[in-house]
Amino acid sequence: MSNESFTSVWDAIEDTPAQAENMKLRSALMMALKDHIAGEGLSQGQAAKVFGVTQPRVSDLMRGKIDLFSLDTLVNMLAAAGLHVDIHVGKAA
Repeated sequence: MSNESFTSVWDAIEDTPAQAENMKLRSALMMALKDHIAGEGLSQGQAAKVFGVTQPRVSDLMRGKIDLFSLDTLVNMLAAAGLHVDIHVGKAA
């Protein structure tokens, strides 16, 4: 057993730092979409119409199926909901 510690679960389970960063971003965007759905009190069907996707796609989002969503898709869904994505780039720890 290793005593290695990680900043994020993604750092621990992904093979490369690039893959971990991609997963961190996708995770954050998915959480923002889920928060928007909850905050607006939308059903999955209503959210699908707002995001321009199908209801099963929203179900995948709500169930955290991160491997089914690209960054582009998530940004497009956020934009369709009238949300803005802000990016901060800094040095890796």
